[in-house]
Amino acid sequence: MVTRESAPPTGTRLDRPDRAPAFLLGVGLGGFVDGIVVHQLLQWHHMVSDTPGHPVTTVAGLRANTLADGIFHSLAWVVVVLGVVLTIVSWRRGRLAPTWRFQVGLLLAGWGAFNLVEGIVDHQVLGIHHVRDDLGGPLSWDLGFLAVSAALLVGGWVLHEAGLRELTTARAQRN
Repeated sequence: MVTRESAPPTGTRLDRPDRAPAFLLGVGLGGFVDGIVVHQLLQWHHMVSDTPGHPVTTVAGLRANTLADGIFHSLAWVVVVLGVVLTIVSWRRGRLAPTWRFQVGLLLAGWGAFNLVEGIVDHQVLGIHHVRDDLGGPLSWDLGFLAVSAALLVGGWVLHEAGLRELTTARAQRN
């Protein structure tokens, strides 16, 4: 635990929590939410459900989509593990533990960033699936997904910045 006597000097990189771990956790957990809720529970789409030769209406197509979903979940898992490892490394180096606003804000920002990239790349650029392939992939669902994603990113960053101000205020009051 960092005490007042052992606290890093103000103005050093150690005097605030590291941003990368929480942001990566948000990216990975956002991937899990997308995969579990949209792919599995709601079954609106799968990773390659809008590509030629991979329709979810055939056994072969469902197998290809299930494999692609599994690879996607594996990558999301790797990102979460990386975020946890970076958290431990950061704390072992003496970085401060984040406040709740700092941490949750970055988690939400990471989730929103994941959704924005995934929505632009997979839905719009590559066209490998859309939010609602079960409805024929209407653009309105894709645009709504991007709007919610941008709100998560911006709202999360605002919350994170409020947490950073809390840390700065608390540090100034101690000194």
